[in-house]
Amino acid sequence: MDPVDVFSVRDLRQRSGDLMREAEHGHLSLITKRGRPTILAVPFDERLLELGVHRTLALRLFEQHHLTLVQAARLAAMTAEEFVALLGAAGVPAVDYPPDELAEELTSAR
Repeated sequence: MDPVDVFSVRDLRQRSGDLMREAEHGHLSLITKRGRPTILAVPFDERLLELGVHRTLALRLFEQHHLTLVQAARLAAMTAEEFVALLGAAGVPAVDYPPDELAEELTSAR
């Protein structure tokens, strides 16, 4: 799971370059004021233009393992089946097991 970078309002003065680098690499960032979340920085890219904020955010949070498939589908205002189709269109695997965990699941299924 990729961590979401957290920046305080004070940090922005000294770390604005870090925030921009993270956005350029497709990472979400959270900006806080007095320790409370205030702004979610979502990278601006083609996906955002094509799909809109909700679906792009759902895809990013799912890709970074912050949301389950069902949670991401809800955020995108889609059914799970529709979200799986969106994942396919975006080239994002719906199932992302590490090889050892996949082998364990296959063994259990037999």
